[in-house]
Amino acid sequence: MDITCYVMDGWAPRIRPASSRRDWMEATPERFAYRCLPLAIANAQGWELLSPCGFEARWNGGPLVEDVEIRIDEGSGTRVPVSLFGQGTLTFHVEGIFETPPGWNLWVGGSPNDAKDGIAPLGGVIETDWSPYTFTMNWRFTRANHWIRFEKDEPFCFFFPVERALFDRIEPRIRPLRDAPALRDAFLDWSRSRDDFQKWVEETRPTAPADRWQKLYYRGLKPDGHPGAADHMSKVRVPQFIGLDGAPLEAPLPPARCPASPGPAPAQPDERLETLGQLLDLLRDQHLTRNLATLRDIQRGAAPDAAAASSEPAGRALGHRQWALEIAERQRALADGADRIEETGRLTGDEFLQRFYAPSRPVVMRGAILDWPAIDRWTSQYLKDRIGAAEIELQGGRNGATDFELYKDNHKRTMAFDRFIDQIHDTASGNDLYITAYNSAANREAVAVLDSDLGTIESILTGQPGMLWIGPGGTFTPLHFDLTNNLLAQVVGTKHLVLLPPSETCKLAHNRHVFSDVHDITDPSFLALYPQAESARQFEVTLNPGDLLYIPVGWWHQVVAEDFSVMLTYTDFVWRNDAYEIFPANQGN
Repeated sequence: MDITCYVMDGWAPRIRPASSRRDWMEATPERFAYRCLPLAIANAQGWELLSPCGFEARWNGGPLVEDVEIRIDEGSGTRVPVSLFGQGTLTFHVEGIFETPPGWNLWVGGSPNDAKDGIAPLGGVIETDWSPYTFTMNWRFTRANHWIRFEKDEPFCFFFPVERALFDRIEPRIRPLRDAPALRDAFLDWSRSRDDFQKWVEETRPTAPADRWQKLYYRGLKPDGHPGAADHMSKVRVPQFIGLDGAPLEAPLPPARCPASPGPAPAQPDERLETLGQLLDLLRDQHLTRNLATLRDIQRGAAPDAAAASSEPAGRALGHRQWALEIAERQRALADGADRIEETGRLTGDEFLQRFYAPSRPVVMRGAILDWPAIDRWTSQYLKDRIGAAEIELQGGRNGATDFELYKDNHKRTMAFDRFIDQIHDTASGNDLYITAYNSAANREAVAVLDSDLGTIESILTGQPGMLWIGPGGTFTPLHFDLTNNLLAQVVGTKHLVLLPPSETCKLAHNRHVFSDVHDITDPSFLALYPQAESARQFEVTLNPGDLLYIPVGWWHQVVAEDFSVMLTYTDFVWRNDAYEIFPANQGN
């Protein structure tokens, strides 16, 4: 649907997609308030109009227009709030006539969960599908003789569309929970699991913030670990208004609030930063020291221009590099479809090379391998029967470790394949046992019996065996990038991925090799420690059986399995794929 804001000559409404951030939520320990997903979704579920000026105002308690005193910041111009209606109200004029499709209104009020001391927003519902009128946004003082303040570009109005006839189709009612036995059982399962989880937290006292709260609702999972709604949202992505020049409207964004020391609390110093500190002590050359400090600032989430403000050449080079990446990403965003990963069917080699491989653009090829026999054959029982009791290598003991991917060698385990299948089905969902691509070399002989069930991807791959991933629902691969171009082939089950382009690296606390300290870009516990990551551009992809996903080298991604899943990773492209050979050896630990 379209929402249009018509403007007269000289009108300049300051509109932006609403921010999920709130000062009081930022101030909570570890920003734990953001763990309440309904709060964060409500905060961002619409657009904000921003104050054209900074000002202070006070109401003396009387009913008259002149009973409100307004002091405008110097140099603010004529677009200012006024006392218009009396009764202790303050009025903002909105420079725009909004038009919505037939049957749709605009709900207009203050930004949710953003109280202001001494004054409160008044809400309204406006029939914007037919009315040729502007509207005003009004606030009413709640305390007399108290100065309130709005900063320039502080939101004064929040709006979103609502369907006018919606309530005509609703029949609200109350019923006993016993009338919905499946819902009742699921609720009781959740209640028991929550009690067990709280007991586990009390007994083990995990140090990682992400381990101290249950994430079922946040991740859109039912108590048994299975997906809830297919369109579950963990973040709202409200589009920007398109300006008169055809480009997205550039309105000020909320200021980035980076903690002075992201990471664990001071009582638990970050060993990586201690190591870097020791390295800095060894580097007596001031030039090198300043440039390493600049790099550390960028990794911690500081704005690239601020972090690279040093006059040293390497410091400028870091800033210029990030600037070039950012500008390229902005320009790419102007193209149609740039807000999503492109989806196609099976591609020829030349199409894939020209459109995706050479320009390093991800693509999903839907149903491209549906003709492979494995798509129909590979049930867990079939795999168990074919591979049998052959000993395989896997990753185990992952639940008790935060950096299980970084220290993969510490988690190598061996067991009979049939026992592995039995164990992951007994647990139904979890991240503790997982056959990953890292185990492929060790498992090549055992899984070779499956090769005849796989097809080929001619003119794109050379025909080398793929690297298997086998695990239950809930297996998770944290945020990272790879040193090769990868082609993922989903054979069994469903996987959900979040991808981020290389331009976002400076926001992702890239401290160690190919990994981010932001293990899960959807987890508010990590965003609390590294708030710059919240503004990183993200793309979401769900892979179903028969789908291929091309991930270019350097693209960040994280992966979660929604159910029992088998996937293969291929890197044997017919074109050059050796970026790992020139990856800087000093990139991380």
